[in-house]
Amino acid sequence: MRFPRASGILLHPSCLAGPHGVGDFGAEAFALVDFLKDAGQTLWQVLPLNPTGYGDSPFQCFSAHAGNHLLISLEKLREQGILEAADFRGQPKFPQEHVDFGRVIEWKTPLLKTAAARFLSNANGEQRRLFDEFRAANTSWLPDFALFMACKEEQGGVAWNKWPRDIAQRTPSGLSSATTRLKDAARAVEYWQFEFFRQWQQLRSYARQAGIRVIGDIPIYVALDSADVWTNREYFQLSEDGQPLKIAGVPPDYFSATGQCWGNPIYRWDRLKQSGYRWWIERFRAALELYDGVRIDHFRGFEAYWEIPSSETTAINGQWVKGPGGELFAALEREFGELPIIAENLGVITPEVEAIRERFHFPGMAILQFAFGKDPQGPSFRPHNYTRQIAVYTGTHDNDTTVGWWNSSGGNDSTRTAEDVEKEQAFARAYLNFKDEPIQWVMIRTILASIADLAIVPLQDVLGLGSEARMNLPGTSKGNWRWRCRPGALTPELARKMRELVLLYDR
Repeated sequence: MRFPRASGILLHPSCLAGPHGVGDFGAEAFALVDFLKDAGQTLWQVLPLNPTGYGDSPFQCFSAHAGNHLLISLEKLREQGILEAADFRGQPKFPQEHVDFGRVIEWKTPLLKTAAARFLSNANGEQRRLFDEFRAANTSWLPDFALFMACKEEQGGVAWNKWPRDIAQRTPSGLSSATTRLKDAARAVEYWQFEFFRQWQQLRSYARQAGIRVIGDIPIYVALDSADVWTNREYFQLSEDGQPLKIAGVPPDYFSATGQCWGNPIYRWDRLKQSGYRWWIERFRAALELYDGVRIDHFRGFEAYWEIPSSETTAINGQWVKGPGGELFAALEREFGELPIIAENLGVITPEVEAIRERFHFPGMAILQFAFGKDPQGPSFRPHNYTRQIAVYTGTHDNDTTVGWWNSSGGNDSTRTAEDVEKEQAFARAYLNFKDEPIQWVMIRTILASIADLAIVPLQDVLGLGSEARMNLPGTSKGNWRWRCRPGALTPELARKMRELVLLYDR
């Protein structure tokens, strides 16, 4: 679909400030919406809001339908009377600059269990009615997810394919026994989902009233260790014991000379097609209930995907295999009408990939950081080559911050050498007519001034932060997704500066 000319901020809720170790849907999230409104922004882009698994990555989640319970605001539970002041005694002193996920999970999970027990025991008639309605409206995924998480806790957190065979294989007797044995634990998970969606929809409604639309994110793949794979094994290339036969990734690129080996199981697209792509339709339905539009991560994988033997440790020895192409999006369009999709068309992009994107009028993406170096897509990322139907970024969650990128000497975050960096910066200086302004504001002004319909800036760039604020380094599994915005960072001065640019460039 064609998006109206607009601009916005990229920030995941976990990055917000707040008192309990991780950003959530509490007061700081509402303050962000106020900041966006004051700054003249009309878009808030987030990463996937699903429950994170391996490496705390929002792109490796335990479910493509469920919400991340760590984003539930404990303060809102206190306002409801479900949690009490005494429950917060002994809270650890959490760092303000980053999320210590291990400590947050260790401290927050027992509090959420306490909240669930009190709600399930003491909810009044209206509260119980709303909870029952939520459960009834989500029967396609909620019972399986709740049982999956309860089983996972019982089994010490190991992946489902290492559980006892009767549960891993979902035999009738195994499921029946687990459902009875873990009823209370599963019901608590259902309550967390009820509260997650209730809090998120309150926040989203507040954003909508402020004229701000939320852009979400749908990763093309789901994690092996997820309720999605456990309950839909027939749609994935797995062995009898639940091991992936082929895994996903990308070939060598700007970020890595050996490519990226993600480890996600590959779809059985033949079986998905036989079902009329029903699994994908329901996944997209869930996304449209969370967001006003979605970025489709790794869009090119629908045309052809990089398939790696599961025995490989790098992505070098993979191969391109044809995907469902436009068939999938035609099925989605028949179900939902015009699709509010931004297609992440970065990497090795072919005319066939672009033909699918153009057929359905999905705006692609351009990254200004990639415009000046040796990236093959560099020329198309230069603003004089933009089309109107495109979403442009200074950088994304996979990039260094603009200040970090500009100060880099190369080699540590990509395949760039020191000589590459020198040439890149010389070209960027000439192209941007860069003098003495802070580099991030030169880049922000450049994308806002462009003809692109959508211009989105990571909050780290608005704040002018360096590599310490980087969200993710592709190809690494530790130390990512941790950055947090310091309290008080969203100042009226920053809002005014952004608003002036928005007014200047008709966004």
